[in-house]
Amino acid sequence: MVKNAWELVDAFFNDYNLVDHHLKSYNDFVDHRIQDIIDITEPIVLEQGDYCIQTGQLEIRKPFIKEADGSKSKVFPTEARLRNLTYSAHMYLDMALMKGEAAQDMEKVYIGELPVMLKSNICHLNGLNRAEVEASGEDPQDPGGYFIVNGSERAIVTMEEIAPNKVILERIGEKEDRRARAIVTSIKSGFRARITLEYRKPRKKGVFLRISFPYVPGEIPLVVLLRALGLEKDVDLVNSVSEENDIQFLLIDDIQTSEITTTYDAIKYIGNRVAKGMTEEYRIKRAEDVIDRYLLPHMGVESDKRADKATYLAEMTEMLLQVIFDEREPHDKDHYANKRLRVSGDLMEDLFRVAFTSLTRDMTYQLERSLTRGKEPSVKQAVRSDVLTENIKHAIATGNWVGGRAGVSQLLDRTSYMGTLSHLKRVVSPLSRSQPHFEARDLHPTQFGKICPNETPEGPNCGLVKNLAIMARISDGADPDELERSIKKMKLINPI
Repeated sequence: MVKNAWELVDAFFNDYNLVDHHLKSYNDFVDHRIQDIIDITEPIVLEQGDYCIQTGQLEIRKPFIKEADGSKSKVFPTEARLRNLTYSAHMYLDMALMKGEAAQDMEKVYIGELPVMLKSNICHLNGLNRAEVEASGEDPQDPGGYFIVNGSERAIVTMEEIAPNKVILERIGEKEDRRARAIVTSIKSGFRARITLEYRKPRKKGVFLRISFPYVPGEIPLVVLLRALGLEKDVDLVNSVSEENDIQFLLIDDIQTSEITTTYDAIKYIGNRVAKGMTEEYRIKRAEDVIDRYLLPHMGVESDKRADKATYLAEMTEMLLQVIFDEREPHDKDHYANKRLRVSGDLMEDLFRVAFTSLTRDMTYQLERSLTRGKEPSVKQAVRSDVLTENIKHAIATGNWVGGRAGVSQLLDRTSYMGTLSHLKRVVSPLSRSQPHFEARDLHPTQFGKICPNETPEGPNCGLVKNLAIMARISDGADPDELERSIKKMKLINPI
């Protein structure tokens, strides 16, 4: 039985590390996400010689160093700090060169180094007792959760963002203006597609509902997109959105304004936007490709997902029009249910995906150069390990991340022990520092127990740089396929 609050706190920290959110996320990145990135990367195919490279299992070896005399030895964090080294693991990937149908045996190829988070599963300090940690030259009270790059301690700060793959409704201007929009940030394998559906009264005769999504210039009428997704009949289109008369009448106005009545015409209309001046066959193919790949990619990029996407957009339209008719309140973007925190593993995943793509491109170039010179292609000679290593190291060393973000990794604050813990629990908002953003800077009731109400900087960063409460924990996302299987097993929905 717990006698007082301090015993409860001690019991909590016996089970959980102060920087558990970073460690768990990084471990998941190392154990699963790196292999997933390699598996879904498009195969390396050479234009000449009918060659392609097949990739297999990745092996990650704990940090070691190769000395000038050729000997190899374990390297611990203390030595990495003193010798200005990068505390990193070595990655070996199974690869085989295929010519036509004939395949060679898989061989382990060294592809580069991965900076290691201290106290993670691939760190030498993981699993050591207090005496062993002291013997290695480390402070047993040090929580880990940071990297050592070129001898400097670098911490990746947690990034706060609006929840992806979720409809966010917002009003534009005053209620009397009767303008609103619904936004979804759809994320699939690192690609972010922002889909915006807006309702506004046209000045003269025109369309009320317009939608924009990547690779389609400007906005297009929602009715046109729903027709392109297969809702060809007017009655199907109207009933898919809502059974309420007000909403149906508004949609009927949009349908009557539009001259496009068939799925083919709708796809042709989008094709004229995305591939103007090209042949009709190419325009239609390009339009279908854009709809499948860049419209709600989190729902799938196959053509058989179009009906599901139409249903999603219809639901989204009903929600938006309910805001217009005051039947639903717009979302509060500062509510913490509408936020997600991206920790080390998520940010490293973005970085590794771009770095691995650079490596595959470089391999393709090296192999094609060998074939042009009449040499027999070799996988080991084609892989330049410094391409992957330098891409990852440079980002962590400078804080300049993929996507143009700066300050993602920072020099770890060692002013005091509490300063270090505070830095490892920092949460940064991507909002511009030069704008007021009064509501975003304010304390929100939903931050209670999650975000520290006291600690935030003075000046332009006030309220945009926050800190997690010392006992706050970040929950992990669940695998959607596994979730769907469980729901079907419980017979809560009919199996598809």
